[in-house]
Amino acid sequence: MTDLSPVVLITGASSGIGRACARHLHGRGYRVFGASRRPQPDEVFIPVEMDVDDDASVQRGVERVLAEAGRIDVVVNNAGYALAGAVEDTSIEEAQAQFETNFFGVLRVTRAVLPAMRQQRSGLIVNISSIGGVIGLPFQGVYSASKHAVEGLTEALRHEVRPFGVRVALICPGDYRTNTTANRRRPARDQSVYAAQFERTLQVIEHDEQSASTPEPVARLLEQIIRSAKPRPRYLIGPLVEQAAVRVRPFVPGRVFEFFVRKFYRLD
Repeated sequence: MTDLSPVVLITGASSGIGRACARHLHGRGYRVFGASRRPQPDEVFIPVEMDVDDDASVQRGVERVLAEAGRIDVVVNNAGYALAGAVEDTSIEEAQAQFETNFFGVLRVTRAVLPAMRQQRSGLIVNISSIGGVIGLPFQGVYSASKHAVEGLTEALRHEVRPFGVRVALICPGDYRTNTTANRRRPARDQSVYAAQFERTLQVIEHDEQSASTPEPVARLLEQIIRSAKPRPRYLIGPLVEQAAVRVRPFVPGRVFEFFVRKFYRLD
């Protein structure tokens, strides 16, 4: 690998989509820095300690990459987690924690890398959203809201940084088999009037996740985006039924779309 290899920083690289992307790009000759709160030193890519919830930690991580590589060509904002539960059952503190990682983490890293990218007059920022970023998913309302926020931020950012040669894109994955299922958080509430419905819906969610493929297709898509001179604003990837739901939604009456969502998630 030479010093001319494109330099990529990926957050949330310890597992799931982030790890798949980091390993794939490393194998393709990119110089990959994989950031996580507890980096594993035996990874094939270069581990970087970074907590996206903390300003100082993000700044230190970015500065380390710049010190070692001299530039950052691509940033993939992937760090995040899933919170599941009824909106009414979710405390303000739990919702704030979800946004702290899923939205403000993206904002922190983006703000930290943009000065270097503007100085380079080049760069690419890829934000990992979700199908839940374009469709409000039942019993994942706060998670969906955090991803909707990422979508809005990304669309605005594309316009703002274009004059500086910086490109921005979204990847909206559907279900993939990762540790999201095992690590999903729930509101800390002992009793809930939504409990029975929530458990039925969660069974659908977790079944679809564990029946899906591993996330290597997302990694291959990421490389295509990096190689594109003019990336599209948004890329959908995942099970065809989930992609179809996003694509047909603008053309289907709202109540009809809601009917199929309720059927899909076994809602009363």
